[in-house]
Amino acid sequence: MHIETLGSGPSLVLLHGWALHGGVFAPLVQRLSDRYTLHLVDLPGHGFSRDSEVPLTLDATVTAILARTPPAAWLAWSLGGLFALHAAASSSQVRGLAMIAATPRFVRDGDWPHGVEGRVFAQFGDDLRNDYAGTLERFLALDTMGSEHARSELRTLKHDLYARGEPAPEALQQGLHLLEQSDLRATLPALSVPTLWLAGRRDLLVPTKAMQASAAVTPQATFVEIAGGGHAPFLGHADRVAADLDRFMQALPLGATA
Repeated sequence: MHIETLGSGPSLVLLHGWALHGGVFAPLVQRLSDRYTLHLVDLPGHGFSRDSEVPLTLDATVTAILARTPPAAWLAWSLGGLFALHAAASSSQVRGLAMIAATPRFVRDGDWPHGVEGRVFAQFGDDLRNDYAGTLERFLALDTMGSEHARSELRTLKHDLYARGEPAPEALQQGLHLLEQSDLRATLPALSVPTLWLAGRRDLLVPTKAMQASAAVTPQATFVEIAGGGHAPFLGHADRVAADLDRFMQALPLGATA
């Protein structure tokens, strides 16, 4: 698995969303690498980890990342949030957790009205088999739709999408399955590390209410909403996200991410 390490200071592991790679965090790297050691992960099947033999499952992927990174705070966007939350719930190596547009459950059901319809990710899987490139572009459009900076964010994501090669189709299907089936809500009340839940008010994939509800049942949780943000607020509102992350990191227990 490809993990790029750069910068200096307390360690921060960054996990990207579906179909992308660690390079998508370039705006945050520009703003944070002078203060933090950043460990940018390409999830299995994505980016430079396209041919990784690590299965894209919560257990296998988290185990591989933990083996390659020091004790650190973890930051995760969208799909990456499932891996980061699983890591925080299972390993003392995770010293803080920042979730950007990510929740423990992405699909709504009877007692969780805050996600998308159950068929959304399954439909993307069906479409992917018939129109690989077109389906990826439609998903990127959904990532940015609603944001006050939607056009520039979409241009950035389209540029980043194939910057490290095409994501593996089987990994994309596995990622969609995780988004559709995972439910990690039971882990939230037992989390023993500080958490930051950073939402875009205009996000069409992860409603702010989903992140508010998650923060409400999580000890040591802070919820932050970016008024003009969509599903990828670290692109169009990078200064604001970096400032929120700075506050979060500086409030962690002394030495927690060293």
